[in-house]
Amino acid sequence: MKFLVSLFLGGLLTMSAADNVYDFTMNSIQGKPVALKDFQGKTVLFVNVASQCGYTPQYKGLEALYRKYKDQGFVIVGVPANNFGAQEPGSNEEIATFCKRNYDVTFPVMSKVDVKGSAMTPLYGYLTKTGGDIKWNFTKFLVGKNGKVIQRFESNVAPEDPAFIAAVEKAIK
Repeated sequence: MKFLVSLFLGGLLTMSAADNVYDFTMNSIQGKPVALKDFQGKTVLFVNVASQCGYTPQYKGLEALYRKYKDQGFVIVGVPANNFGAQEPGSNEEIATFCKRNYDVTFPVMSKVDVKGSAMTPLYGYLTKTGGDIKWNFTKFLVGKNGKVIQRFESNVAPEDPAFIAAVEKAIK
C-alpha cells in the first residue's frame, strides 16, 4: 500500500512539475514515442478529436489551417479520445485510416488516450490545469513557441472562425 501511495504521489509531482508542453512525451497513432520537445519553437494546436462526433467535420478546416501555416512553424496535434459520448470507439489503426480516407489528414495524430478523469494523460492534466476540465470533443489549446498555453477554444469554435485564425496568426509571428 505504501508503495502505491508513493507511486501515485510521484506521478502527481511529475505532472505538476511540468513547466510547458515540451516536458511531455506521447505516442504517435502508430505507437511510436513522440517527444513534444520536438515541437519546441513552434506554435502548436492540441485538439482532442473523435471520428463520430457532430464536430468531426472540423478535421477539414484543421487540415486546411495546418497546410496553410505549417511552413511558418505551426503544428496541429490531434489527440483522439473516447471520453465524450463514446464517439471515438475505434483502434488507433481504424482512427488513422478514418483520418486519412475522409479528411486526408497530414498533421500529427497521437494514439488514443483519456483527456479527462482519473486516467487522463499527463499532457491534458497540464493543459487543463488553469481552464478546467474539457467539456467535449474538439476542444483546442493554442500553445506558444515557449510551450505554454496561450488560449483555449471550445468545441463550437470552428477552425474557420476569424477570431480563431487571428489568434493562430498572432501566435505564429
